[in-house]
Amino acid sequence: MALLLGLSLSLGAGSSIAVPSEGDARARLDAIGEQIQGATRNLANTDAARDEASQDLRKVETELADTHHQLDMIQNDRRQLTKEVDELEQRRQFMEDERSAQLQALKRQLDALYRLGTTPQLKLLLSESDPSRLDRLQTYLNHLSKARNERLDALAELDRQLVANQHELDKREQRLDALQEDLDKRSKVLADQTKERQAVVAKLDQRYDTEASRLEQLSQDRAHAERVLREVQEAVARLSEPPPSTAIERTRGDLPWPVQGMMMTRYHQTRGVHYNGILIQAAAGTKVEAVHAGRVVFADWMRGFGNLLIIDHGDQVMTLYAHLQQFSVDVGTRVEKGQAIGQVGDSGGRSAPGLYFEVRRAGQPINPQSWIAQR
Repeated sequence: MALLLGLSLSLGAGSSIAVPSEGDARARLDAIGEQIQGATRNLANTDAARDEASQDLRKVETELADTHHQLDMIQNDRRQLTKEVDELEQRRQFMEDERSAQLQALKRQLDALYRLGTTPQLKLLLSESDPSRLDRLQTYLNHLSKARNERLDALAELDRQLVANQHELDKREQRLDALQEDLDKRSKVLADQTKERQAVVAKLDQRYDTEASRLEQLSQDRAHAERVLREVQEAVARLSEPPPSTAIERTRGDLPWPVQGMMMTRYHQTRGVHYNGILIQAAAGTKVEAVHAGRVVFADWMRGFGNLLIIDHGDQVMTLYAHLQQFSVDVGTRVEKGQAIGQVGDSGGRSAPGLYFEVRRAGQPINPQSWIAQR
C-alpha cells in the first residue's frame, strides 16, 4: 500500500509536460495497474481473507481463466489454419484445372504439328511456290512452336507450384494435428480444474449453516472489494494528468448492455457483492463488451467477484465487470466501445454463470440502469 501511495505522490508532483503522450499515459496507468493489483493481493492476506477455501478458489479459478484463454488461442489458431488449408485446397484445385486445360491445349497443338509431319519446314519449301503463302505458313508454324513451348513452360511451372502447394498443405496439416493434440490435453486439464473448482465451491458452501451467514460473508466480501476500489479510484485521481475525457457523461441512458441477457438482480436489490450493481444472466463463454471507450485499470481475481475487470472512462467514471471466465485485455489496454474485454463465467464461487456490472463516479456506486439503454 505504501508503494502505491508513493507511486501516486510521485505522479502528482510537478510534471513539466502539459499534455502527456499516449505512451506516457499508458506507462503511468500500466504502473498504477500493477501497484493496484499488488495492493489487492496484500489485502487478500488480511485475517478476513485468509480463509483456506477462499485462497483455494482464487488459485483454481485463476488457473481456469488461464486455461480458457489458452484454449481460445488454440481454437483461434485452428480456425486460421483451417482457413489457410481451405485456401490452399482451392488454389490446388484451380491449378489442377489449369493444368488439365493446358494439357488439352498442348494436345491440340501437338496434333496440328503431327499432321504437318516430322519435317514441316522442308515440306513447306518443297510444296509451296508462292513466296507470300510460304511466308504466312512459316509464321503460323513459328507461332505454333512458340505456343507449344509456352504451354510446356506453363505446365512445368504449374507442376512446381503444385509441389509447393502440397508441401504447404502437409505443413498445415501437421500443425493442425499438433494443435488438436494440444487442445485435447488442455481440455483434459480444463475438465480436471473444473472438478477441482466444484469441490472447492462445495467446501465453501459447507461453511454456511444458514442463508443469513452466507449473505454476511458476501457483505464482508463487498466491504473488502470497496477498499480495493477506493485504492483504484484514489490512484487514478492522484495522476498529475488525469485520464482524458471520453465524453461518457453524454451517453447517460444510452450505453449498450455489456452482454445480452435477463437481469437477475437490480441495483440495491440484494445484499452482498451485487448490492451496488446489476447481475445479468448469460451463458458461460458469452463475449462481454466494453460499454464505452476507456482504459483498463484493473484485471485480477477478487474475493466474491471472481475475475474482475475495471475500465476508467475519464471524468471520474469507471465501469466494473465481474465473474468473468477470462480476460481478453490486460491492464493499461485502451479499449473502444463494443470491444471484447472478457467472457461470461461463474468465477467467484458462483453456482451459475452471469455478469455483474457496476458503474462508479468519483469512487461512489451509481445506478447502472440509469446509464444503459432501456430494453
